[in-house]
Amino acid sequence: MPAPAANLAPPFNIVRLSHVEFIVTDLAKSRAFYVDLLGLQVTWEDDKEIYLRALEERGHHCIILRQGEKAVANVLGFKVFSEEDLDKAKTYFEARGLPVNWVERGHQGRTLLTCDPFGIPLEFYCKMELLEPIHQQYKLYHGVKPLRIDHFNCFTPDVDGSAAFYSDIGFRTTEYTEDSETKKLWAIWMHRKGNIHDMAFTNGQGPRLHHTAFWTANPLHIIDLLDIMATTGYLDNIERGPGRHGISNAFFLYIRDPDNHRIEIYSSDYQTVDPDLKPIHWDLKDPQRQTLWGMPAPRSWFEEGSLFADVELRDPLLKAQPIIAP
Repeated sequence: MPAPAANLAPPFNIVRLSHVEFIVTDLAKSRAFYVDLLGLQVTWEDDKEIYLRALEERGHHCIILRQGEKAVANVLGFKVFSEEDLDKAKTYFEARGLPVNWVERGHQGRTLLTCDPFGIPLEFYCKMELLEPIHQQYKLYHGVKPLRIDHFNCFTPDVDGSAAFYSDIGFRTTEYTEDSETKKLWAIWMHRKGNIHDMAFTNGQGPRLHHTAFWTANPLHIIDLLDIMATTGYLDNIERGPGRHGISNAFFLYIRDPDNHRIEIYSSDYQTVDPDLKPIHWDLKDPQRQTLWGMPAPRSWFEEGSLFADVELRDPLLKAQPIIAP
């Protein structure tokens, strides 16, 4: 089916994605991966949790690493425009019978915890502790030089259903993949901040978090990261790439953290600010959809993802399969 029409007057105003909280089983190993290898900056830490930001971000954190017994994704965070939008969001989710709670979050203001209709845990806030800019302190740049958190991609059992829900709350579609036989969506890319996506949804057992992506300014930074990973004990953490996506036109690399949470390093996508931008359609069987050039995606990329804490998995409604590397 076609991508859903954009709702240009949503019930509340989401600015962008903001942060993810991961439960990790070894905080020291995760710190080495995200800080020493990738180059994220520590903004607060103790022996139980670490808050990190990317290099051009003013907000206090884009990733929270929390020590735990089982590796899961706890919550996906989004910034809204105003405190009034938080109240509107509460009304919206309550009206749809979804759980809503005001929760205390470190370094954030008033925060609303809820979930989407498929169980993905979401939190919304307006105010976060702001830090001094460091984007011109080039002495701090190392690893892949991550400038900002870019997007989430989630497995969902019903891409059409997820697309309809997120469209209703103001996400606009940039590109989508359709199964030509059933005319159902196999994947969709949706944004709030004027790039390719803040949220993407892929057909599969879900809900699960497929990956969290960070944007870097230069594809050569990704090549540098690969050289570093290959010579510092992280060779087996490289899952897919480098390559260039057909969808988004982005240069990419997929890697795994010590708990197998998938991270994409992402560069060179395009602007999507105009509200009348027409979404780009891709057929599921087009091999350049997932990889314009480079090796095809391995089976793990289609089948593995991070569980959300205490969320029941459902099998996908659509059984169609894309091209998978042997």
